[in-house]
Amino acid sequence: MQQSFPMNGGDGPHSYLNNSHFQRQAINVSRTMIEEAIAKKLDVKCFSSNPFRLADLGCSVGPNTFIAMQHIVEAVERKYLAQGLKSEMPEFQVFFNDHVANDFNTLFASLPTERRYFACGVPGSFHGRLFPESSIHFMFSSHALHWLSKVPEELLDKNSPAWNRGRIHYTSGPEKVSHAYAAQFEHDMEIFLSARAKELVVGGMIVLLIPALPNGIPISQSPFGAMFDLLGASLMDMAKEGLISEAEVDSFNLPIHIASPEQMTELVERNECLIIERMEFVDPRSNLFGLINGKECAMFLRASLEGVFAQYFESGIIDQLFDRLSKKIMESSHQLEPVGTLLFVVLRLK
Repeated sequence: MQQSFPMNGGDGPHSYLNNSHFQRQAINVSRTMIEEAIAKKLDVKCFSSNPFRLADLGCSVGPNTFIAMQHIVEAVERKYLAQGLKSEMPEFQVFFNDHVANDFNTLFASLPTERRYFACGVPGSFHGRLFPESSIHFMFSSHALHWLSKVPEELLDKNSPAWNRGRIHYTSGPEKVSHAYAAQFEHDMEIFLSARAKELVVGGMIVLLIPALPNGIPISQSPFGAMFDLLGASLMDMAKEGLISEAEVDSFNLPIHIASPEQMTELVERNECLIIERMEFVDPRSNLFGLINGKECAMFLRASLEGVFAQYFESGIIDQLFDRLSKKIMESSHQLEPVGTLLFVVLRLK
């Protein structure tokens, strides 16, 4: 059974709306790469249908999705003009997709008034079909595909070699735990890619921005691993103080897997319907992933992860958990140097 892990809704101090600056920077830094992909590889002469349909898979609550969709619409318009197709310029329709538990009310309440597209919501998991066959011209997903559809079952079995006692992630865990995460990610991605290949129009394009690590780099040497370890350590400290039980920590695992280019390439090749047009890391020398203060990082993580923790722990511990995390990050800031971190992928049908 798939699980839902929504970002913090609303527009409060801990909301995703007000604490997703890193994702926004990623979209802005990759803007030129997206424009180049559209200019060189999007085959608008293949399209006979109107409107031009775009989908943001894992859109969350805004405003980042609106920024990305506007960039893409403008780039597609320039493509039509460059091809001498001004008279055939289509109208645009954007499908905003996320889990049913996503705060779509906040999303649609903050839609830009001057947008150049028609908007609609598509609630449901992208780990499965969402649209009719050959109906979407451009698919986009940013900072969403690292989420698993569910926690690997082996991690919760005390008799399994993959039981993840005392940890909340595969960072620093036994090899069996890492293998369980990787197997779940591969299963999810196979379903994702198969569904998208059916839904994509011939000549269309898929652009993905995926948290990732260079081939051969263990997650323990990454900012992701450092933060997940610090979160786990904060929970274990609270367990030792009797604020929560160790059994609760033992049964909790973050449903997040950080892939590599090698793993992504293998999964796309296994699909047999899609090809990779471009795959590279967003330049880590940009200002995208510089060192940040502990409070800012903790707020970002809380906006993204509070919904997951709230499903397993009493809400009364959330404030203290992220306060402790903030302090630990400040004490361990040397661990948060950027390594790779964001993979840019362009896919098309064969």
